[in-house]
Amino acid sequence: MLTLYDYLPSQNGWKARVLFGLLDIPYRTRLVSIFEGEGRTDAFLDLNPAGGIPVLELEDGRTIAESNAILSYVAEGTQFLPADQYQRAKVMQWLFFEQYHVEPVIGTLRFWTLTERLELNSALVEVKRAGALRALAALERGLKSAPFLAGKEFSIADIAVYAYAHRAADCGFILSGYPTLIAWFDRVSEVIGPGYPVYLYGDDPHSAV
Repeated sequence: MLTLYDYLPSQNGWKARVLFGLLDIPYRTRLVSIFEGEGRTDAFLDLNPAGGIPVLELEDGRTIAESNAILSYVAEGTQFLPADQYQRAKVMQWLFFEQYHVEPVIGTLRFWTLTERLELNSALVEVKRAGALRALAALERGLKSAPFLAGKEFSIADIAVYAYAHRAADCGFILSGYPTLIAWFDRVSEVIGPGYPVYLYGDDPHSAV
């Protein structure tokens, strides 16, 4: 059976949980105590040299790190990763966009906000907010011509980008000026369904935060 090394409040981990659920793939969960330093232990660094979660351990012991790489591996051969070369490239476009333009800004601001670290990182907040606004505007433009990011069909690109983008209000962004984006949030939420809760940092029994 597959094993997912996870940290519940992470939206990167959430992505993998959603895809496993949509595909009805059984897996084991191994929770990693990130705030207690488990991600920096030799044992965990053998699984992922960068020390982050999620990490997917295959049945034969090989591992895959980085959430969007895990999505791509698990979705191979399914309706969530197109076989068509162009459509697959469009999915990859948005996976790269998410890791460069969404998670580092919205994800980081959300973490700082929910863990009361904004003041500690005050010198970087405005730069992060400007980047997040650019990302939201890009999504608003990118969704004008199709119901989902890569076209007519829901894909892992939608899971990846939605994970942190739909939590932008957690760090103070007002989304009423992005009607196309809000409509996409609703469509993605309907596809995913209600079975994948978003955990706050205080919900993690292993966290010192």
